[in-house]
Amino acid sequence: METQNAYRPEPLRVTSTTTDTATIVAVSGEIDHNTAAPLIQALAPEQLGERPRAVVDMREVSFMDSSGINVLLAAHRDLTPTGSLRLAGVQNSVMRTLQLVGVDSIIPCYPSLTDALTT
Repeated sequence: METQNAYRPEPLRVTSTTTDTATIVAVSGEIDHNTAAPLIQALAPEQLGERPRAVVDMREVSFMDSSGINVLLAAHRDLTPTGSLRLAGVQNSVMRTLQLVGVDSIIPCYPSLTDALTT
């Protein structure tokens, strides 16, 4: 039996912009096992430079499962010795997930991109 209305997540869209103080990684879509690869690439230390400071703009992330959490924790681990990782504009539904597993106590979360860049 075929399912006509099978759910398929939209591909994750990731764009990076470098400023004087940080690399802004803007993410749009759903972060899960099938879509996480572009985010992994964007947050790789070799993509971010010698003293990496990355801010992930998550305003347009509507869903994130444990794969996304693992990507963020791995990036935090890889960047912490010489740089930093911050999250900005996390939607309430995704923030609840981050809070449930304690990611918000490990990776700083800011209500807006401006706050993440200036604080």
